[in-house]
Amino acid sequence: MPHPMTAPQILDREFLEIRAKLLELAASFDRLDRAQGTVSGDSRESLIQEGLKILQSDDPNRAEQLQLLFSRQYDENWRQNFSL
Repeated sequence: MPHPMTAPQILDREFLEIRAKLLELAASFDRLDRAQGTVSGDSRESLIQEGLKILQSDDPNRAEQLQLLFSRQYDENWRQNFSL
């Protein structure tokens, strides 16, 4: 039976990928800041801000919370609604 990785081992394995994703996010926010106009009041901007709060929390289920934040509620009639 394989032994689970330790936290330091996971950080060693994933550090560069996490760093790259953070840099990509920072670049996107910089582009938004430099662009003309504002996204203040846009529901997507609010979702992003809420997502950042989830990432900063100590909850062990951050991925699940983010998935739920950006997901639609289940609709039993989804096939009809999407004409499928």
